[in-house]
Amino acid sequence: MKKLLTLTPAIQRIQRATKTSRVHILFFIVTLMFAFSVKAQTPGALDTSFNPTDVGFGFGDGVNGSIITTTLQPDGKVLIGGFFTRYNGIFRNYIARVNADGTLDNTFNPGTGASSTVGTLALQPDGKVIIGGSFTTYNGTSRNRIARLNADGTLDNTFNPGTGASGGVLSLALQPDGKVLIGGAFTS
Repeated sequence: MKKLLTLTPAIQRIQRATKTSRVHILFFIVTLMFAFSVKAQTPGALDTSFNPTDVGFGFGDGVNGSIITTTLQPDGKVLIGGFFTRYNGIFRNYIARVNADGTLDNTFNPGTGASSTVGTLALQPDGKVIIGGSFTTYNGTSRNRIARLNADGTLDNTFNPGTGASGGVLSLALQPDGKVLIGGAFTS
């Protein structure tokens, strides 16, 4: 009986810590959901204005794979990158831009696009887009895992990363001076 009484305060501390952890995890999940929402709306409400022509939530609508990265532009359009080759049945190799309502933005045309996954992207103040991932070409031009696109999705040939990265680029950051920082699974 004495051992049980001495364990009770320890068990009570564990129970309080578990409840606190659950509250923190729930708070974290709710914060993430809010942070990644494209438009402010009533919490939990379905945004019916964003529908990539997927009336019945069937196959072939939206992307035909996975979206890995997104960036919201000041005009409300959303850049998406990932592991997909089509958006609403239209060829878009690993990168696309959608309008605020979820429809494909046809003014952003990447041509043949990236040769493999676009895993990260960053929007520059001038509207150009830095992309990183596991691709080795963009629209047929050699670009080892990093490239810069013009606002219309075409390759910006004034940005020449040389031999590029030796492995996947997983993260990008823009410095105020215009320099680009990259991180990932590469050694050079």
